[in-house]
Amino acid sequence: MSFAKNDSQQITLDDSCNRLTQREQKHLEKSWAKYFADYIFPNIDEERFRVLYSKKDSRPNTPVNVILGGLMLKEMFGMSDEEFMETLMFDVRFQYALHTSSYEEQPISDRTFGRFRQRCNSYETETGKDLIREAVEELSQQFAKMMKISGSVKRMDSMMVASNIKRMSRLELLYTCVSNMVQELEKASVELPETLKHYTEKDDLNKVIYHAKSENVDTRIQTVLSEAKEVKELCGSDYDKSSNYQLLLRVLREQTNQDGEGNYILKEKADHAMNSQILQNPADPDATYRSKAGKQNRGYVANIVEDVSEKNSIVTMYQFEQNTYSDSKFTKDTVEKLGKQETPVTLVADGAYGGQKNEEYAKENNIELVSTDLVGRKPKEILADFEMNEDGTSVLHCPAGYSPKSCSYNEKEEKINMSFRKEHCENCPFKDQCNPREYTRTYKVSISKKSQQRAKQFRRRQSEEFKQLSNIRNGAETVPSYLRRKYNVDRMPVRGLQKCKMYFGLKLCASNIKKFCRYMQDMIDDAMSPVMA
Repeated sequence: MSFAKNDSQQITLDDSCNRLTQREQKHLEKSWAKYFADYIFPNIDEERFRVLYSKKDSRPNTPVNVILGGLMLKEMFGMSDEEFMETLMFDVRFQYALHTSSYEEQPISDRTFGRFRQRCNSYETETGKDLIREAVEELSQQFAKMMKISGSVKRMDSMMVASNIKRMSRLELLYTCVSNMVQELEKASVELPETLKHYTEKDDLNKVIYHAKSENVDTRIQTVLSEAKEVKELCGSDYDKSSNYQLLLRVLREQTNQDGEGNYILKEKADHAMNSQILQNPADPDATYRSKAGKQNRGYVANIVEDVSEKNSIVTMYQFEQNTYSDSKFTKDTVEKLGKQETPVTLVADGAYGGQKNEEYAKENNIELVSTDLVGRKPKEILADFEMNEDGTSVLHCPAGYSPKSCSYNEKEEKINMSFRKEHCENCPFKDQCNPREYTRTYKVSISKKSQQRAKQFRRRQSEEFKQLSNIRNGAETVPSYLRRKYNVDRMPVRGLQKCKMYFGLKLCASNIKKFCRYMQDMIDDAMSPVMA
């Protein structure tokens, strides 16, 4: 299938919209379809998806802007692939939005979306390039421009995204991995020993996991492990490329040790078996474990960056990773992606995104990283008034204006140790705040650049400007809540990092589209108000 741009979008005499009554056309012009057709569909860049198709002349592809626009609308209205295909056939609003109202037959079939998603996933696996994310972010930046959001103020927040998998006990996890491999062997017509044949029975899972409660769990686990050894020996090297076999090897490696005779023995907690990277469920090998705010999370984490104006906001960047990815790492990735800014940018986030190194890295790129939560104990505010040299290795003046008698930098502890004349400190009005250590001839104080920066941060938190930034940051909580309630991001119909990331990006774009349509409608209503008055 070769790539062809969708250049033929003119309305024909047989266009289905021409058959609408005047009243129907009036309602169509006021609906979301009008904004999608006029502002969103034309901005979908098809060219970046050329790499997914053959360079040889062959049957042309279904228009990419129709496919991608359809995927966005599908998420916007919570439809399955089949539901969207049927809706597109009979609902003129969808045809109007996707510029297909003049088509003799609608170009979306029951397999169009699935094949396109597979092409995008395969391309990302080969190159590491996420075409869907690029398209969503580019389109979102177009929304921001049309909504007159400058991007000088951004807010950032992360959200846990649950994988749509069952929580498994260790027994159930081991059993499932063994069972999956045994069933694959049976399909390949491999002769199974009697000890393994029970895995092919329909109700065997319930018998082993639930019905055999009279038998000790450790005993049942040991039985499954001995059978896992049999399966491994039966496979040999013939199944090295089998995903079921690799998952069996992984769960044995993570959950067990081997004794001198090669028998598998379950690891204890003291063996550090329960780390966050271990397999949670073979249905989603990419999902990881994380405990946050007292809640257990199995799956992924998304980082969301919004451009904010006085009245509007739009998500312009996002990142989707395993849930062991830290907020601090998200900060570095976001600053790196934003790059050097021509005009100053304020990036507002919570305390987990902060830290001296992150703030310095952001500053190098003309970005001010503002952490609204100060992690750790309260610093001495007086430290903010010590004047340091640029690299933070020497103090020039104390808050009272005195220069230190001596000053040395401890590179290992990253601290400045200084002494002041006794007559300078004894009657100093800041003595109780500095709390210097008294010696025979001098007073001594220790300070670090990090502690001074924290003191400056704490002082800034009392300002009116900071309170406004804090209010902006609080608004970031609405996006995760909305994505959960409206778009069911914790119940996605796919599993695996890449597939979940694609669905998440499209759901995020759907949310942006709704915001943009509301903005356009408000603009029209405001323009009409003086006329109505």
